[in-house]
Order: sequence, then structure tokens, then C-alpha cells
Amino acid sequence: MSLELTRRSILSAGGMGMFGLTMPRWLQALENAPDKPLARAKSVIFLFQWGGPSHLETFDMKPDAPEGVRGFHKPMKSSADGIWVNSLLPKTAKIMDKVTLIRSMTHTMKNHNSAGYYALSGHSPATDDQRLKESLELYPSYSSVVDKMAPTGDTEIPTAVTYPSLVSDGFITPGQQASFLGKFHDPFLVLRDPNSPSFSLPELSLPKGVSFERLAARRGLQQLIDQQSHLLDSSAEARGLDSYYEKALNMLHSDRVRRAFDLSQEPQQVRDAYGRTTYGQSCLLARRLVEAGVKFVTVNFAPGIGGQSTTEGGWDTHGFNNTRMFPIIEKFHLPITEQTLPTLLNDLEDRGLLKETLVVWVGEFGRTPKINSNVSRDHWPQCYTALLAGGGVKRGYVHGASDRHGEYPAEKPVKPDDLAATMYHLLGIAHDTEVKDAAGRVVPISSGRPVHEVIA
Repeated sequence: MSLELTRRSILSAGGMGMFGLTMPRWLQALENAPDKPLARAKSVIFLFQWGGPSHLETFDMKPDAPEGVRGFHKPMKSSADGIWVNSLLPKTAKIMDKVTLIRSMTHTMKNHNSAGYYALSGHSPATDDQRLKESLELYPSYSSVVDKMAPTGDTEIPTAVTYPSLVSDGFITPGQQASFLGKFHDPFLVLRDPNSPSFSLPELSLPKGVSFERLAARRGLQQLIDQQSHLLDSSAEARGLDSYYEKALNMLHSDRVRRAFDLSQEPQQVRDAYGRTTYGQSCLLARRLVEAGVKFVTVNFAPGIGGQSTTEGGWDTHGFNNTRMFPIIEKFHLPITEQTLPTLLNDLEDRGLLKETLVVWVGEFGRTPKINSNVSRDHWPQCYTALLAGGGVKRGYVHGASDRHGEYPAEKPVKPDDLAATMYHLLGIAHDTEVKDAAGRVVPISSGRPVHEVIA
């Protein structure tokens, strides 16, 4: 009679000291447990479109909907059968045979901070509250979960990196750091503009006249990276602070890290292809980081939800305060998307990296099907689109569908919980792996289920 050991049963047995498992044998059994998914992706590039892009102006257009719903743009055929995109995105149309679209993303959080937390952690907050703040009661970011569950094992290369800003709307949006997992698992945070001629990482540079040995001896690194510690009011209480500094100290001494962040090593034509914008150079840096071995790269489109001009800000274009949707997205959001997304996917594929790199392009919600009185669209979490490419997902595939107005999922609804579970699954991390929260309760890293239909 044989006994099949699942990860859950091994965890339970290990905890009770059953089967005579020593710690090394217990860890080996856990590593080889039969329900651990096969890793399809080595890395994830999470392109977070803060502010909420309109699905009806990008990847789920409704040209046959009534006036006031269909918008002012025309759709065009793409390289994938049956997939049409905005005609203002012709280069993007050519790479749709590389991607999966999930057109049935859905949840109920209408405020940016609560929806943003949901989008960045895969866990729904208890209430839809714009005042939601970082707390050890909330769940950690995807990047921190990956750092906890599947670290690179390389003391020089960080497992997770977030840049070029944190996202916020009045308050810093939660779900961007390690929360109850402990500060040791915070992503390496880079609050600098990769498009700046002076882009560098002083966190990785020694002060003039101070040797590495002297710095390590006096723990002077703390002064260099204190700016990375201000996010959480509770950071001083978070676990693993010394280990966090130790990890950063190793990176400080690493030529490999400095080379990965050195965009001056890229040919000018490559930098121009990505676009000389903060977001464009951030996407190029993402490619360099996954080449160097970083497992989870979060690129935030903008620090704020929206801007007062056509040259800055996120996707939040209600039409308030001179933020009318159509002039702004036509001059800023869509052109930047058109330049960066196809360039990144083509570059990854040309370098043989797309197969092992999962790219996720998604915001915290979509926009209302009905155009408002300001000739713009408002928040709409009930139905929106996520784009996935590489890393083991199907090519030229559409999962789910919205109804005829793009208002609600018509079939196969997918929640952010499920998207999180899918990312973990593709990285070879069991989505139901359990950790302890701040109160000592055992909780799963995801309450969703992998969307197996999108996996190749």
C-alpha cells in the first residue's frame, strides 16, 4: 500500500514530528511533493497600469454598441485571428499573436487604493475604502510572496525589484511591500527615473572615502538606504530588519547588480525603440533585470492615478480638472503603450527570453461603458481586460468575454485572486501554499485558483 504525500500533508506531518522527518528530509519532501506545479516561467514582469485603463479603448472595443458606449476610436484586425484592437495601436496589433487576453476580469472595488491593493496582492480588502493604508493585517505584494516562496538563492541578485515609484492616491497604496512576511522580503525599491541622464543607484555606490569593509563594519548602509524604509509606518516593527540590511549590503558589493541597472550599456537605438520616457526606459530595465536573474519585476506606469496634462500621470481620466479622456489617452497613454509593449515583447522573444518570462499588463480596474457628461469614462471594476504574454501562456488566445457593452463578464469571470494564483502556478509555486499572518493564523498565499485554460 502506497501513501501519496501532498504539500499540505507533509506540512502537517513535519509540524507534528511524524514519520521521523528531520528538518533537511522534511524540506526535501516538501520540495518534491507531487502537487507542486511545474515552473513554466523563470521571471515575471508585472506592468501595472495605475489609474485604470479603459478596456473599451484598448483590447475589448465595442464598435457595434450604441453611441455613448462605443467611444470615438475604430478597431483594427490584429495578427491573431478574431482579436481586434484600437486602430491607434498598429504595432501592438502585430504582436497580439504572442498574447493571451483575459476579457472577463472582475471585482467590486471602485476606489483606487482598495482596488490597487487588490490588484497588487491578489487579496480583496474587507471594505472598499479609499483611506486604506498599509498595515500588517493586509496581505503582502506578489513580489514579496515570490521572495518568500521562491527566492533566487543568489545573495547578489535581488529576487524582486519595484520601480520607478510607488503608487498612491492620497495615501500610499498598500500591497506593495512584504507586510506580515517581514521586511526581509520587501522588494528592492528604486525611486529613480531610468530616463534621467543622471540615473544611478546611490544605494549601490559607496560614499567617497569609505571602503566596503568599513561600511560593513559600522553598518553605514543603513544611512544609505533609509529612504527605502519610509513606506510603512510600521516598518520599525516589521520582522527581519537586520536581514534586510544584510541582503542590501550584499547587493552593494555586487558588480552584477550595478551592471544590470546600467542602461548606458544598451545601444542608443535600443533605448530609442523603447521610448525616451520614464515608463519606456523602465520597461527596458525590466528586460535587463530578468536577464540578470531577477524573478519578479514590478514596473509602475505612473506614481499617481492621473495627471493634469498629456505628458504625465496614470490612466484615471474622468474629465475632471481638465483630464478629459480622449485627448489625453490619444496623446500620451496609447502612444506610450504602442511604443513599449510591442518593443518589450519582441525584444524578449528575439533574445529567447519570452518563453520563460511572464509579462502581465493590467490595471486595478477598467472604465465605465457609458461615457460620462465630461466625455470621459469613470471607474469600472465589474469588467476589464488583462494581457498576459510568455511564461507558459497561450499565444493569440482570448479567455472569457464581456457582454455587448463591455459592462459585465458574459462568461468565465476571473478575479484578481485567480490571476495571482495563475502567476504563482506558472512560477512553480503552489497557489494554496500556506504562511502565517501577523496574528499567527495560517493563511494561503492566494484564495483564487489558477486559470488553467490560459496555460499552453
